[in-house]
Amino acid sequence: MLLETVDLEFQVGRTQVLRGINLQVGEGEVAGLLGRNGSGKSSILKNLIGLYRPSRGQIRFKGVDITNSPPRERVAQGLAYSPEDTRVFPDLTAEENIAIGEWVLEDMKKPKRWSLDKTLEVFPAIERFLKRKGSQLSGGEKKMVSIARALALSPLLLLLDESFEGLAPLVVKHFTEAMVRIKEMGVSILLAESNLRNASLVVERAYVVERGEIIFQGSPQEIKEDERLMMIVGR
Repeated sequence: MLLETVDLEFQVGRTQVLRGINLQVGEGEVAGLLGRNGSGKSSILKNLIGLYRPSRGQIRFKGVDITNSPPRERVAQGLAYSPEDTRVFPDLTAEENIAIGEWVLEDMKKPKRWSLDKTLEVFPAIERFLKRKGSQLSGGEKKMVSIARALALSPLLLLLDESFEGLAPLVVKHFTEAMVRIKEMGVSILLAESNLRNASLVVERAYVVERGEIIFQGSPQEIKEDERLMMIVGR
């Protein structure tokens, strides 16, 4: 397995946010974390990238224990993260925002496996607004730039938090096509998503998260056949 967590727990003060999270993402796989807003999906991703520190359990990446590794080291090993709020810098152009990923790689003296040309293969629309500042981008455009910046880090595994949130159906279609291309280019994906309809377009294996626990693991089709699970992610 490319990524694996073992009994991962996360606590804030006296509040138990995550309980016994066991998940896996294989090479060349698109896996999904599905659940309502506030279920714990984002907390899982932030523990994986190192923004949060688990209170118990283990995170392994390429067979190496990275539980206590800082985010920079995880990025160097091949993890990249696109947050729900995109974190696009408003005073930088789209091109400069994307280039940040390349600058980080150069600073770490890591080989560059991704290029702007590859990014434009994934998101051709970005070429139209490369010189536009982040403050002038729409919500969908910011999401593209955020994912493109993460790809510029040349990851093996891309962590995406609510990349479909708030997008029009046509834009969702473009994003799902982009994720298929990303996978074909050798990058695995772990996608956090609250809408099964959107996730099922790309996800091969899904984990349903509820109140900080994984309550189901299987295919999107199996979720559709379970009335209880559909009440959670069937919107």
